[in-house]
Amino acid sequence: MAETRKIGVVSTSRAEYGILRPVLRKLGDSLRLFVGGAHLSPEFGNTWRQIEFPIAEKVECLMSSDTPEGIAKSIGLTTYSFAQAYARTPVDILLITGDRYEAIGAALAAVPFKIPIAHLGGGDLTYGAFDEQIRHSLTKLAHIHFTYSEEQAGIVRHLGGKINN
Repeated sequence: MAETRKIGVVSTSRAEYGILRPVLRKLGDSLRLFVGGAHLSPEFGNTWRQIEFPIAEKVECLMSSDTPEGIAKSIGLTTYSFAQAYARTPVDILLITGDRYEAIGAALAAVPFKIPIAHLGGGDLTYGAFDEQIRHSLTKLAHIHFTYSEEQAGIVRHLGGKINN
């Protein structure tokens, strides 16, 4: 009997989880859910408790500061924490959504583990926000790309990605 592939999925916020729920339902025994960020914060309601799928790892990501220094420290903590999680819970591929700074930490930690990254939501534009730089960095780190529109697919192609819609 063939071994079930382990598909890691990163969720760090309630909004992102809402987008991922239909995908999570389809993964069954393959799912390895990595939960962190706002999900684990009392400040944001400990939304990890609302997740109806098995959580493989709770990953510490969030510092209680939204200053540039606090965000940069959170990215470092997130990268470190996801590296520990991947060492404990290996996966064959990792699905990351959007543009949050926790996502870039999760992706950066996956690189030395040689975990292929699938990115959902590349190519979106958020003028004036650093989210766009993070999203485009995720596009460059990702191996598989899923976009929401043809316009976004064009931006991903421009950045060198091959679309997998």
